[in-house]
Formats: sequence, C-alpha cells, structure tokens
Amino acid sequence: MATQTRTRSRQSKNGDTNRKGGSTSGTTAQGSAFRWSGRQAGMIAAAAVAGAAVGAAANLGRKLMVQGLTSNGNWDEALAAEHRLVLGIFDKIEATADDQTFIRAHLLVQLKHALVKHAAEEENVIYPALREADDAHDADALNGEHGYVKTFLYELEKMSKDSPAWIAKIREFRALLEEHIQMEEKEVFPRLKQSMSEEQNATLTAAMNKEGFAMA
Repeated sequence: MATQTRTRSRQSKNGDTNRKGGSTSGTTAQGSAFRWSGRQAGMIAAAAVAGAAVGAAANLGRKLMVQGLTSNGNWDEALAAEHRLVLGIFDKIEATADDQTFIRAHLLVQLKHALVKHAAEEENVIYPALREADDAHDADALNGEHGYVKTFLYELEKMSKDSPAWIAKIREFRALLEEHIQMEEKEVFPRLKQSMSEEQNATLTAAMNKEGFAMA
C-alpha cells in the first residue's frame, strides 16, 4: 500500500514537472513572437536609412533652391539680387493690415532668414576682401550697420504685431537698409570689383556662394 502511494506521489510530481515544462515552453514560444527576425530587423534598418536619405536629399534640394535664387552671376550681382529679395519682403509686410498678425509674423521670419544669410556672406567673405583691398574703413562701417539690423529684428520680434508702432518700426528699418544697400551697390562694391582681376572676382564669387549655401 505504501509502495503504491509512493508511486502515485512520483507520478504526481512528474505530472507537475511536465505541466511546468509545458508552461515554460509555451511562454518561450509566446515570447519569441515579439522578437524581430533577422529579415524584419534588416527591413526596419533599411527603412530608417532610406528615410534619412530622403530627408537629407530634401534639405539639399531646399538649399540649392534658396541659394539658386541669387547665385547667378558675379558676387556683386548675387548680392544685389538678395537686396531686391529683401526689399520685396518689406513690400509684402507694409501691405498688411494691423489685424493680419499671423502674416506679419510669418513674413518677419522670412525677412530674418534672408538677412541672416546675406549678412553671413558679407561679414565672412566680402568685408574681409574689402579689408585686404585696403578699404577697412568702409568694411567696418558696413559691418557696424549689420549690428543695427540685428537690433531691429530683435525689437520687431518682441513687439506686438498689431500695433501701429510695429509697422512704423518696419518703415524705419527699411530706410536704414536702403541707405546701406545704396552705399554697397553704388560705391563700395563697384570699387572692390574693379580692384580685382577676373580670376579674383571668380574666386570671391565661389567663396560667397559656399557661405550662402551653408546658411540657406
């Protein structure tokens, strides 16, 4: 009788062990369903690389488009085209009404981007060339006016866009820029261009376009 009891006890334990083993095996099988296979992982990695490539290509295309708007011709012609682009944005801003605050804010972003890119080209390429051509006085004067440009942009961002004072500040800003542009296009840039050879002008154009592309 005791032998039969011990036999049943061993069978019961073996049954429990088998059930537990089956349960563990089932959990492992279930867990494997949530693991990526090598093929799936490869597909995900490929999709991530493709997405990054598309993003990089889109950014490159945007830069080429932005810089291509003003990069035709020599450096002075490209800068003049950028001047016209900036003044065109001013035209759009001045045509807005006080209640068109969203449009004003959007156009101010465009204006800031155009001026920051333009300032980088002049400050990092053109004005140093002016100093090399013994025209440090004009280079420093023009560079100093860029400080006022940044101040105007800062103040316009902080001011209420529906205030009559905001559009008055825009007009004051434009008047300063037009004087700055006049000095560059009519006096300083023609003098610099004439002082350099054709090869030097081409080198300056390439350097300016490279700087503009980086900032686009």
